[in-house]
Amino acid sequence: MSASAPVRLAVAAAALAVTFAYPVPAHAADRVLRVYNNNIENLVVNNADGSCTRVSGPDQLTSMLVDDAGQTGTSGVKAPDVLIVQQVRGTGQASAYADQLSAKFGLAAGTFKAIVVWDDPEPWGSTHNCSDQSLGDLKKKQTNAIVYNSARLTLTDVSKYWSAGWLKPGTAYAGGAGCTLYKPPNADDGSTYAYKWKRTSAIAARFTLKDTGTSVFVATMHLPQENRQNACAGDGDTGLGGTGIHLGADATTLLNASTIRIVGIDANRTGIPASTLSGYGMTGYGTGATNGSSKIDYLFVRGTVQSSPIGHTVASTKSNHKALYGFITY
Repeated sequence: MSASAPVRLAVAAAALAVTFAYPVPAHAADRVLRVYNNNIENLVVNNADGSCTRVSGPDQLTSMLVDDAGQTGTSGVKAPDVLIVQQVRGTGQASAYADQLSAKFGLAAGTFKAIVVWDDPEPWGSTHNCSDQSLGDLKKKQTNAIVYNSARLTLTDVSKYWSAGWLKPGTAYAGGAGCTLYKPPNADDGSTYAYKWKRTSAIAARFTLKDTGTSVFVATMHLPQENRQNACAGDGDTGLGGTGIHLGADATTLLNASTIRIVGIDANRTGIPASTLSGYGMTGYGTGATNGSSKIDYLFVRGTVQSSPIGHTVASTKSNHKALYGFITY
């Protein structure tokens, strides 16, 4: 062995030590896709006494994001990868919410991005059950969105929007025969309800995980209040399993091309089985009430979802709807 061999070995050992000492990103280490679903109610909470309370984006996020033990506000809470949200005012609010999420985890503005069904939906309704009209006005514009972490996910496709179904007032249900799509010319009569249907427009997107190339499908849906009593998904259609849930044709194409599949819904209906989307290989998660004493919000996933000590339902969420979550290993 030459005199320089020990030096070469020392250099090689040092290089190896540097290689293994280099910090491994947390997500790369645990390979988990963190997903949440929540109707954020335009960040305005309706109180039992008829008053309303405005909630900041950071406060709402802190109240719903959890660690692996289902606890909020701990050092173990990691940045989510997907937030499926309902009832935002449009692109402005959704983008601000996404930037607040980036800031919360010390990430550059624009790291979290938003896909919104309607950029600036027209207002509808009157007080929205807020005694302070200025707060009620904040709830007049409603649409749905998907917020995603662009550092982890590459957006590959966005579906065309699709409409929910409903039973127009005064129409006989007849086992779904009276159901129709909830969009003009079938939407509510009267100027205050002219654009109410836009709050139920759904959208989906397909992503690719940057670390593995795994494809991920995500959809956000909000069904009309009428769906609670009469399940409707379209013309003469009661939806999957009589729940009022349906996926648009364009969205279904993206779903069929994806490995991990996620659908978040405010279905405005109780008793929807976890097996409702089993035909797409998906299972429902979340066991607790999400709106008062009722469970009307649902999260369906195809993928390996970690068990949850709190039943995938975050009771502390600062919204009238409690958030659902699923941490998916891949």
